[in-house]
Amino acid sequence: MSEAGPGHAERVMWLRLARTEGLGAVGFARLIARYVTAEAALDALPGRCRKAGKPAPVIPARETIEAELDAVDRIGGVILTGIDPGFPPLLAAIPAPPPALVVKGDLALLDRPACAMVGARNASAAGLRFARELAHGLGGEGIVVVSGLARGIDGAAHAGALETGTIAVVAGGIGHIYPPEHADLHNAIAERGLVVSERSLGRIPTARDFPRRNRLISGLSRGTVVVEAALRSGSLITARFAAEQGREVMAVPGSPIDPRARGSNQLLRDGAHLIETVEDVTGILAGLQSLPQVREAAPQSGDDLFDEDWPDTPVDEAADAGNDDISGTSRIRGLVSPTPVSVDEIARQSGLPAGTVSAMLMELELTGEVARLPGGLVQRVTATR
Repeated sequence: MSEAGPGHAERVMWLRLARTEGLGAVGFARLIARYVTAEAALDALPGRCRKAGKPAPVIPARETIEAELDAVDRIGGVILTGIDPGFPPLLAAIPAPPPALVVKGDLALLDRPACAMVGARNASAAGLRFARELAHGLGGEGIVVVSGLARGIDGAAHAGALETGTIAVVAGGIGHIYPPEHADLHNAIAERGLVVSERSLGRIPTARDFPRRNRLISGLSRGTVVVEAALRSGSLITARFAAEQGREVMAVPGSPIDPRARGSNQLLRDGAHLIETVEDVTGILAGLQSLPQVREAAPQSGDDLFDEDWPDTPVDEAADAGNDDISGTSRIRGLVSPTPVSVDEIARQSGLPAGTVSAMLMELELTGEVARLPGGLVQRVTATR
């Protein structure tokens, strides 16, 4: 490929293959490994499906791809294909990289050193503050902060690095804002940072899109920091992807009596780097010079091309956030942790009036869930055995 990159016709062929219904990144990688060009793979695909006893592939027409390119261009975005010179080399190095990215914002951020930061959606006020301050500090050191624009730690990380450089990797299309309460943050990142997706422009995220998204968060970064994560969480999936991609895994220690810290504490027991300061992160990233070596290469052969057979049901807010109830007293309960935190900080993180927060904290105090401490602090009460 020349420095000028592929021609328009070649990019359209690549995108037609990438947008073939049900063909995932693994199947795409297998086809390109065997047939070299997207055009040759498209020619061979119907015959391979017949031979495997599968239905004929649903391949989008050239006009459909042209329409997608025009739609992305109209909103000021760009589609980067895996054969474009601007495709991120770190992402290209992961097993089964995304065939294409739809991006909007500052493409120069893809050329800067980056660190991912992920964590609990129902994060504590202390965890949110730490994530925001850590992201701000990393930005001051010239490091781009990558996260998934989810509620909780993701949102705090983006907000902390908004002025210095942040990349939001979204599960659906970049034209579909999710979660809805992050509309302003999404738009601000699209203007001052970079919004990235491997899905088409208006795609509504489905259950399978979130773990797919997580591999891109880690793949764009030299390392991943986990701030508050339960034992069964998307954050630990991201950490696993990071390890498989040969990237550094880092975690912030938390209280052993807080369920939101059990996953991150487990990562530390498994050998993750302990993170308490900006210098901890920069020291680890400074030692990385060359492209990371992935643990295992992308599959290069096999007949199972259509590898995405997960349920394709749109995810609503509750499904994405587990059982999180983000309203009223439950919202305040989620912000209080065994780590003492000020009432003012809880009010700031919740966005609720101070008087409302005080009343809700009083309810939780009366039920024995929260204790007031000197200096205007509160903490969650944990039952002792």
